[in-house]
Amino acid sequence: MSVTKKSHPSTEDCLMDIINKMNEIDYIDPAIIPDIELYMDQVTTFMDNHLGACKRSDDDKVLTKTMINNYTKNDVLPPPEKKRYSKDHMCLLILLYYFKNVLSIDDIQRIFHPLKEIFYDDSNKSIGIDEIYSQIFTMEKKMTDKLTKDVLRRFQDSQKLFSEVEDERESDYLSRFAFICLLSFDAYLKKANGGEAD
Repeated sequence: MSVTKKSHPSTEDCLMDIINKMNEIDYIDPAIIPDIELYMDQVTTFMDNHLGACKRSDDDKVLTKTMINNYTKNDVLPPPEKKRYSKDHMCLLILLYYFKNVLSIDDIQRIFHPLKEIFYDDSNKSIGIDEIYSQIFTMEKKMTDKLTKDVLRRFQDSQKLFSEVEDERESDYLSRFAFICLLSFDAYLKKANGGEAD
């Protein structure tokens, strides 16, 4: 009985897959966030509709009722008014969605507490949550372009590391492995230091 070997994607295919996934990342434009109060089901539906490309599988939910209730219980998210969520709630929930993928709940609490206490629902505030979100949204769009260029640079660096290996299959594997290592180490440094590693 013959065993068919699986064909592995080339390093270039892996690179294009990463870049395509980066380009698919959903950012919710501030202009489309409803400026009316929403009930929980409307909130979760809105999030699923606009952040759906970020899900790992069709069964995943972007934000569930349980998650949102837990954020309120943990004093990360202000409680809704009469079970309705404002535009400020929506902006905070979108930011929470990105944070929950890289930070612990304790870290999120520390980061969000001043945001909630100083800028949420205060008539004396110098800047509102929606304006803060809007400026971050603009910055994130610029960062995606920068990150795409950075991934390409790391790919080119990885191609040079094992150029002396004569076997084409081995060389391709090692280049791909080096590329994954560079990306993983970069992600580790950024997560460990809370900053940007170059």
